[in-house]
Amino acid sequence: MKKTEKTGSLKNPPRKFLTFVSHLGPGLIIAAAIVGAGELIATTKTGADAGFSLLWLIIIGCLVKVFVQIELGSYTVVSGKKTIEALNSIPGPRKRVNWIVWYWLVMFTVAIAQLGGVIGGVGQSLAIMFPLTESGSRFNEAQEAAIRQEVDQALLERRAEEGLGLAAAQHIDSSEGSRRFPADIPPIQERSSDDIYWAFIVSLLTAVILLMGRYRLIQYLSTALVLAFTLMTVINFVQLQSLPDWRVGVDEFVSGLKFGLPEAVQGNSALATALATFGIIGVGATELIQYPYWCLEKGYARWTGPRDDSEEWVKRASGWLRVMNWDAWLSASIYTFTTCIFYLLGAAVLGRTGLSPAGTGMIRTLSEIFNPVFGETTQVVFIFGAIAVLYSTFFVAIAGHARTSADAMTVFKLSRGGPAAFSFWTKFFCVLFSFLGFLFYAVLRAPVALVLAGGMMQATMLPILGFAALYYRYRRNDPRLPSSKIKDILLWVSVSGLLAAGVWAVASRL
Repeated sequence: MKKTEKTGSLKNPPRKFLTFVSHLGPGLIIAAAIVGAGELIATTKTGADAGFSLLWLIIIGCLVKVFVQIELGSYTVVSGKKTIEALNSIPGPRKRVNWIVWYWLVMFTVAIAQLGGVIGGVGQSLAIMFPLTESGSRFNEAQEAAIRQEVDQALLERRAEEGLGLAAAQHIDSSEGSRRFPADIPPIQERSSDDIYWAFIVSLLTAVILLMGRYRLIQYLSTALVLAFTLMTVINFVQLQSLPDWRVGVDEFVSGLKFGLPEAVQGNSALATALATFGIIGVGATELIQYPYWCLEKGYARWTGPRDDSEEWVKRASGWLRVMNWDAWLSASIYTFTTCIFYLLGAAVLGRTGLSPAGTGMIRTLSEIFNPVFGETTQVVFIFGAIAVLYSTFFVAIAGHARTSADAMTVFKLSRGGPAAFSFWTKFFCVLFSFLGFLFYAVLRAPVALVLAGGMMQATMLPILGFAALYYRYRRNDPRLPSSKIKDILLWVSVSGLLAAGVWAVASRL
């Protein structure tokens, strides 16, 4: 087998705990990309549309993909090949490149459009916190009043159904989380452009940071942003359980773990939203493709060294694969827990009030999941968190897409290859994709639709990546490296789940 070039010295895997922990990191970058478009937007919307009934799908969607992620990462660590280069080596129809690479290119185009939904969310968040124009301030007031009316009406009706009676419910004190209906609600007749202005500013800032930054900057910044918002979200969910109107009951939680499908809500299929969500929650197709690049930049393949016949290589490879496995499962535990919290908040608050995030009011609607606990401070708390988590997704996704595209330039023979060319194209695409994402949002201004469209395309790509993982395992695996039947069985279960999700996604659209 041809050996790929690896620079740098060999390094034995860590044995001490603190040293071991210091070598984790690629999975945290992936977690930062995941907790944003998938969790904050798609997962919360699924909870709003489907209620508690699809919690089981959310959990499976997060965990089932990890085994494929590990197999893709393992092949890169052992071979040193980047993901697109590795996919191009799989047998099948070819025209200039492998059929899988052509399909990736289609999915990738939609994934760039999906970035428009993410940067749109950041722009909306900043426009709410810091309106730039008078029309922006009026637009914020109109949206807030309209949403307050819907939430209050839903709360009154719910309390009336529980036996309080509408007259009694109307006298509920505001300290319990309800507000009086506004006497007059200004109509939302004009669309503010403040979100567009902010989206452009953030896109420009992102391009500059990524041009200057390196792996360590990306890892530390993305991890800090995600941890900050995750902590606030967990606190919010815990405090929600002390409010009778909003707590998640044991029976509701258990019902979400039972396999079943929700009915259509107001003509909108909650299942269609859930399938699109399945493609984007947890490790989506783009994260599966990008994870090996972060493993390379962390140094796992470089420290392992080119494959040879020595026992020393086997020991190094086995040790670094063990580190990578822990890295993947650590990130999986973080985003699975966070995803479930977002889903339950969407079902408990948005689902009960009949709100569903969409369009230019997406962020304002999503902020309602914090309102029962934080009340008047909701806007500051949630918007800060939304900016942090959505921006981390945008930031990491741009960096990952740039590396994938730089690799593709070599595979398509549009670049001479080598470290210098890869670095040049990575920087070029960091700038290009930052502004392409902005343009998609500026033209369409439909962030939820963009995010879910990306999720649907990723769902169809998942079975292909599952097939690639099986090919690496049984055709390219070094038999000297540790394996087990249990691991193989779980890999097959993972691939089967990805295949079912892909077929189901296509069938639902047809």
